[in-house]
Amino acid sequence: MPMIDIYAAAGTFGDPHQLAIDAAATVKSVEQVPDIPMFRKNTAAFVHELPSGAAANVDGDGNYVRVQVLTNAGALDRDKQLAVVRQLTDLVAKAAGDPTLTNRTWVLLTEAAPGGWGLWGHAHTNDEIVGAARAEIAKLRQ
Repeated sequence: MPMIDIYAAAGTFGDPHQLAIDAAATVKSVEQVPDIPMFRKNTAAFVHELPSGAAANVDGDGNYVRVQVLTNAGALDRDKQLAVVRQLTDLVAKAAGDPTLTNRTWVLLTEAAPGGWGLWGHAHTNDEIVGAARAEIAKLRQ
């Protein structure tokens, strides 16, 4: 149930809402989690449009995109890490209509600490998240 934050200068993306949907769907797909409401409703992306000049590298260039993906611990093995970085980088460039943006997109992968995944008003451990998913799957099969 990743949370994805995409930061870019205002106007970078023609349709930020569609980018948010596509980013959430991309990470959910790479994660290969069951297509259950728990994951569909709690995998989300947020597109943050920054004012001009609010971001820069050492040289002052501000035409970068930063994508941060927060997952529960162990959600992305090495193959999934590679896939999510590649796919999100390509998605961002496509959404911006700028293929060169692949060279200026930073993707950060972060795992929540045990107990650091707050959902439904509770700080979940990874085992609790897995247990909740199994319980939902069992209910759907009844």
